[in-house]
Amino acid sequence: MTDALEIQPLTSTGFAPYGDVVEFEGHDSFPINKGMADRYHALADVELGGDQARAIISLVESRKFDMPRKVDHLEFHPLGSQAFLPLDASPFIVVVAAAASEPDICKLEAFVTNGRQGINYRLGTWHHVLLTAYAAMRFICVDRTGPGNNCIDFHIPESDQRLLQLPWPPH
Repeated sequence: MTDALEIQPLTSTGFAPYGDVVEFEGHDSFPINKGMADRYHALADVELGGDQARAIISLVESRKFDMPRKVDHLEFHPLGSQAFLPLDASPFIVVVAAAASEPDICKLEAFVTNGRQGINYRLGTWHHVLLTAYAAMRFICVDRTGPGNNCIDFHIPESDQRLLQLPWPPH
């Protein structure tokens, strides 16, 4: 299949089948802390499944990926959502497929953030690992801990791998 996978700008509408875009733009806020801050409330839901599940917050340091590259694997989390909120103002690439028992490789979608957006994968959404192709980055990760296997890997046969090339400049 080795055709190129088009990378499109990340929007709430385009990403809606897979999860949430976490961003300030397009959302209402209300004042808190005696008017010294604005809160953008409930931008994404943390989904938890399984017994004794807990939501946790972690930090992630991601190295810069070499590009172009092929999409050679995906993963999904059957017991919880997973959010990545960037601490650095750099775009990153998100590759996703709809929730199913196996990903439909022909229907992969790729998005590039604007450098200020985070993402929240819905429970069961197939996704590639974070593709920090423009710079090494740090993230806050919000996801699930508890008993059960919450990470299922799928290795894509070489003949079905799609090529990712950077849009430049990022959208």
